[in-house]
Amino acid sequence: MTRDNLLVEVTNHVGTLTFNRPEKRNSLTPDMLIRMHLALEEWAKGSEVRCVVVTGGQGRAFSSGYDITAIPTEIAPEMEDLLKSANPIELALHSLENFPYPTLAAWNGFCFGAALNLSVCCDIRVSADDAKFGMPPAKLGLVYHAEGFRQFVDAIGMSATRELFMTAGTYTAHQAREMGVVSHLYPRETFQEEVRRFAASIAGNAPLSLKGAKTILNMLARQTGLTAEQKTLAEQLQAESFASEDLKEGQLAFIEKRSPVFKGI
Repeated sequence: MTRDNLLVEVTNHVGTLTFNRPEKRNSLTPDMLIRMHLALEEWAKGSEVRCVVVTGGQGRAFSSGYDITAIPTEIAPEMEDLLKSANPIELALHSLENFPYPTLAAWNGFCFGAALNLSVCCDIRVSADDAKFGMPPAKLGLVYHAEGFRQFVDAIGMSATRELFMTAGTYTAHQAREMGVVSHLYPRETFQEEVRRFAASIAGNAPLSLKGAKTILNMLARQTGLTAEQKTLAEQLQAESFASEDLKEGQLAFIEKRSPVFKGI
């Protein structure tokens, strides 16, 4: 029997999306991301879900990031056109960022890479007090996509974004709060109950007020952006990193669990 890799639940106006691949440290697959997007799009059509919680369940992993080894599952015919305009990560990021009601990333454990990007697309982030997080592209030889950078800057500011991407370091939950990445830390023993209580307090507020605040705040956050010329340059830099020898070295070093030796080519 195949395990459901994304659990979807609605209780008392709170919609919960739970990553459910504990044996793979909740690494994200195309199937999980597509299903996440579809659930959010369905909830966005009405007002039953007034707060969304994204979490990794009871274990020690929120998510280790995108599973680069995942083989895409069969895609239903009705999804083919959708995927021509955006990849699964983009779909999930967009639907989270633009969900009409508040969204909450609840780090039950470590959070890295694409999972951290998903988190900053949420309105609020909270964490278990022993969680760790980081953004590793610089250790892999990658240039991250410009829209992702924009999402980080909107959520946590330019200074914290620069540090995360330039150090590619691993940070503690306490450092996350100091940097403004998360707003609350909860003891692991009470984490699940604290998250439920926090989400319920949000969902219990006036729906029109929540929706109005989310809409206006999103508009304010997007007052600046890249020009067409700047977007082209960003895409060129990203493409060059994908074609580099450093990327191959970064991937090999990761697999071999050693420090990479980069040459800038």
